[in-house]
Amino acid sequence: MNSPPTRKIRYAIAGSAGRMGRTLIEAVLQDADAELAAALEHADSPSLGKDAGEPLGMPCGVEITTDLDAALAGADCLIDFTRPEGTLRHLEACRAHHVAMVIGTTGFSAEGKANIAAAAREIPVVFAPNMAVGVNAVFRLLDVAARILNAGYDVEVIEAHHRHKVDAPSGTALRMGEIVARALGRELEECAIYGREGHTGERPATQIGFSTIRGGDIVGDHAVLFAGLGERIEITHKSASRMPYARGALRAGRFLLGKSHGLFDMQDVLGLR
Repeated sequence: MNSPPTRKIRYAIAGSAGRMGRTLIEAVLQDADAELAAALEHADSPSLGKDAGEPLGMPCGVEITTDLDAALAGADCLIDFTRPEGTLRHLEACRAHHVAMVIGTTGFSAEGKANIAAAAREIPVVFAPNMAVGVNAVFRLLDVAARILNAGYDVEVIEAHHRHKVDAPSGTALRMGEIVARALGRELEECAIYGREGHTGERPATQIGFSTIRGGDIVGDHAVLFAGLGERIEITHKSASRMPYARGALRAGRFLLGKSHGLFDMQDVLGLR
């Protein structure tokens, strides 16, 4: 078990003017064991030069900047919930500065995931599709449920997010499908179906279906349905705000403190391995 930090952890936040970025900054400013070292945004952001805490009513003296090298020079850990292409650029900079990284970005290609794994041989990285503690508890419950309900139950994964989310299904939904498939001895790539339309024929018994909803300001809802004959079991998680993801990310950053390298996820952070 990691010892409690003896000093404040200095966080740099990527995408600091976005919805998740602002929530991360709020979480850092509220955490007695954390310090905001830097707030990063892209070159076209209208927020550049502004106090990162001002939109929250929590001015902190840290201006939003594009200077990645300067940001990492004063940071212990970079937290990134942006887009794959930006995250991979930030990853290479963290690698050069030997700064730990917490990655909550989703939608990576196989090549992108391989790049993250390669960087983790030199720096410590937590890479997880969902940082919320409750969601990671659900991951464990799904593994147990799938092993028990291993015959006679059809599996469907349903997720809903706000209208601005650009990838589908969500990384969390895909991880849920992977967990269930592994517990059932299946390969998700071979049994997944992403939406249905027209004359689809009878549902194959080994299929794992995904349904995606996009609309409004839904933060994130996920459910896995095990549908049998005469009964249904649903395991559901609903997010009312982004703060659980932010607090989980800070917990991940603390976990990385003092580590020289390695690729971890929230199951490692929470001691669930």
